[in-house]
Amino acid sequence: MSTHPCSRRFRYTAVLAALASALLSTTVAMSTPAAGEPAPAAAPDVGIAATTFADEFNAPAGTPVDGSRWNMETGDNVNNHERQYYTNSTGNAVHDGQGNLVITARRENPGNYNCWYGRCEYTSARLNTSGKFTQTYGHFETRLTMSRGQGMWPAFWMLGTGGGWPDAGEIDIMENVGFEPNTVHGTIHGPGYSGAGGIGAGYSIGNPFADGFHTFAVDWSPNRIVWSVDGNVYQTRTPADLNGNRWVFDHGFFLILNLAVGGYWPGDPNGSTPFPNTLTVDYVRVTNDSDGGGGGGRITGIGGKCVDVAGANTANGTPVQLYDCNGTAAQQWSVNGDGSIRALGKCLDVTSASTADGAKIQLWDCNGTGAQRWTVTGARDIVNIAANKCLDATGNSSANGTRLQIWTCTGAANQKWTVG
Repeated sequence: MSTHPCSRRFRYTAVLAALASALLSTTVAMSTPAAGEPAPAAAPDVGIAATTFADEFNAPAGTPVDGSRWNMETGDNVNNHERQYYTNSTGNAVHDGQGNLVITARRENPGNYNCWYGRCEYTSARLNTSGKFTQTYGHFETRLTMSRGQGMWPAFWMLGTGGGWPDAGEIDIMENVGFEPNTVHGTIHGPGYSGAGGIGAGYSIGNPFADGFHTFAVDWSPNRIVWSVDGNVYQTRTPADLNGNRWVFDHGFFLILNLAVGGYWPGDPNGSTPFPNTLTVDYVRVTNDSDGGGGGGRITGIGGKCVDVAGANTANGTPVQLYDCNGTAAQQWSVNGDGSIRALGKCLDVTSASTADGAKIQLWDCNGTGAQRWTVTGARDIVNIAANKCLDATGNSSANGTRLQIWTCTGAANQKWTVG
């Protein structure tokens, strides 16, 4: 758990505007109805994940931050006792011409800036999308190489619109403090669980995150936020984790990307801290593919039956089967740009990542592994990429409850699917 005493909401003194919000509609998960009950109206086509925000940082070397996407904040931050002054200079944030944005913290003060402690000792950069991009729910991801050294504090995070902190909420997708080079943290803050009381977890690897690029993401859906590093899920938070406090993650949030120097949590730099110190960002991407219990549309197979999550149960390991099409959320699937196929906020998954004929299909937390990567072909096959095998209705059956599996692709009717 993150233990810093002050929220990142107070890391900058300006009040950030709350403007546009990209709300995604959701549907309520329902149990599969009993035989004979009237079926709801036909479901819409399966939703293909849309990229709602992306900065690939592919501009030529020396190009400033894209002002159509990002705001550059300026000033110091007394609230966390950080040491840097944020500037809008290309000396602190600039494209490197190799597909990256480089945020650089420097031990310098060319502008003779004044900070809360006197003459500023460091400069750095902080970007946000307030007033330019705001979204409710989806997949939020960055790929970057961390800064390094005592006192460094990089972060990729989000703040809620339409209210003050902590009532509007904060989602820390990734934070690192320099004295923990092998660990990152993901945290939520809201009323009754902010600052040192924020709710979160850490994720560690065997070598410093500064040694190479890593991918950090959250999948945010109604009443559920899932954190992952390099596709490995390490934390899920729901209202059940809040000890009766209010869940505020149901409205628009904007993005923030920054490299702080010093502060209560990381402590100040020392003689071992290298300067200049860089946070190198390959991309920031947001899609709307965390359907979170609805959205998308149906997938039909043999006998006109629908791909269905048994009992509309969201538990890991729930069987995926054929069933009469009924329009419920258990049959609403989104086919996403990352190769996943999702329903009820989870992914279509091959049990135990098996590649054997007959390996059963289940619902599972999305984790980015090959067991959850699929492609839909022009021949109407749905192929698991890792196994190079087809989604298959067991025994060539179209009976309700027929379990789905993977099998060597044969072109038979029980391996043909209509997406949408």
